[in-house]
Amino acid sequence: MEKRYELKHNPAEHRYEFDLGNGAKAFITYIEGPDALFLTHTIVPEEYEGQGIAAELTVDVLEELKRQKRKIIPHCSYIIRWIERHPEWQGMWYKE
Repeated sequence: MEKRYELKHNPAEHRYEFDLGNGAKAFITYIEGPDALFLTHTIVPEEYEGQGIAAELTVDVLEELKRQKRKIIPHCSYIIRWIERHPEWQGMWYKE
């Protein structure tokens, strides 16, 4: 997958984001848990939908969290479906 955007961590807003230009941002929000990061929402502005931005953002976030050796608990339906379709990422899913 071609990387079009640079991933930024915005801890003040509890999210990882892409600056899409013209003030628009795509982002994944999270809640810090004791054993894992709860990924709560994936947001892409409507005018940018259908361009693969959510997929690129998801991969970048998962790669970053993998580098940090973090586990995830996805609560976002997009991320849940994405990981189900890409089983290579299921090892990051925190299971109690």
